[in-house]
Amino acid sequence: MIMMLIRVIFFIFVSLSFSLSANAQVKVDTTYMSTYYEQKVTLFRLLPDTKKEIIFLGNSITDIGEWAEIWNNKKVKNRGISGDNTFGVLARLDEVISSAPSKIFIMIGINDIARETPDSIIFSNYKKILKTIRVQSPSTKIFVQSILPTNDDFTEFKRHQQKTAHIIAINKVLKQYCVENKITYVDLYSSFLDQDKRLNRQYTNDGLHINGAGYMKWKEILIQKGYMK
Repeated sequence: MIMMLIRVIFFIFVSLSFSLSANAQVKVDTTYMSTYYEQKVTLFRLLPDTKKEIIFLGNSITDIGEWAEIWNNKKVKNRGISGDNTFGVLARLDEVISSAPSKIFIMIGINDIARETPDSIIFSNYKKILKTIRVQSPSTKIFVQSILPTNDDFTEFKRHQQKTAHIIAINKVLKQYCVENKITYVDLYSSFLDQDKRLNRQYTNDGLHINGAGYMKWKEILIQKGYMK
């Protein structure tokens, strides 16, 4: 009887240990708030909505772009926030679609990848973003832009480097999802690669963000594909 009780206790202990270990392995950093994020979002919420807005939505790569000037169009609005991730976009998406914009160009995910967020979670968040836009602003045309490559010759953003496999994996499932759901997928990734399959030095000075030539390349691609004029 005592031996049986010892075995039961041992079994419970092993099971509990395994359960705690498994939960630790899947722990995900869902944070997104920063002083900069709050500064930008509080401003966005006070700015007036206008008709037929064209939104560029994303993280620092979007944030840096002077989109209204790039397109010489005051209807083009920048909704990029440096450091943002898929959790942050979900949290502020109501402001983005409050004007029922005519188009949304979204690029998000590299900061999630840098935090070691599982690809499945990134993709799940992305699907929530896209479904929310479609339900709450059905007239909005959505353009899912691939995550750009990085270049690990640069060391300023170490957490974002050596993540090529994850970038490719996310881009692949996003493209497939877009095909299945009749959403426009924009492959920017391949156009920014060098011969070694890294972000071309012609378009970056830190291995993560893009420079002026990079934004002009981005613009060129969208024009060539007929998504912008």
